[in-house]
Amino acid sequence: LLKTAKLKVAACVEDIDWRSGRGLDRHLVTALAGGDWVRHARNVLITGATGCGKTWLGCALAQQAARQGFSVLYTRATRLLQELQVAHGDGSFSRRLAQLARLDVLMLDDLAIAPIGAQERQDLLELLDDRVGSRSTLITSQLPTSAWHAWLAEPTIADAIMDRLLHGSHTIALKGESMRKQQPQA
Repeated sequence: LLKTAKLKVAACVEDIDWRSGRGLDRHLVTALAGGDWVRHARNVLITGATGCGKTWLGCALAQQAARQGFSVLYTRATRLLQELQVAHGDGSFSRRLAQLARLDVLMLDDLAIAPIGAQERQDLLELLDDRVGSRSTLITSQLPTSAWHAWLAEPTIADAIMDRLLHGSHTIALKGESMRKQQPQA
């Protein structure tokens, strides 16, 4: 399960940096590590500035889910949306959506890092609609969730996407400077 998850970083919940000022709620993260968010098909939305540890924390939670026997897949949001555009052209779109709908946890890293087009918005809605209430989605983004509606740009589809993402989700807003600045130089 860990191999097929294709996680970007080898992170685990046991190694979380709990320093004050990061905005991490130990009680929430510990509860998420228990896996009930996956069992109850809840989403986890992690936001914060560049380098504050969103991807690392997301991968740690995804790895924990895989260790508990859940199927997981990591992907960058822009790459997945590009992949779905290609799938429209080669006729594999429905099959790919069905594959993604079966995953217990889909981690979309760096959502809203680039502008989104009309077809990408529609594909994102289809993807999330297949998962809502039955599977969990873990999203990281530099933008706070309050700015996602504006990023999506088209009000009707933005409302539908936000409704599927926000209700019953766990939100973690990380704070602080880039964690990369604190890494020792090799």
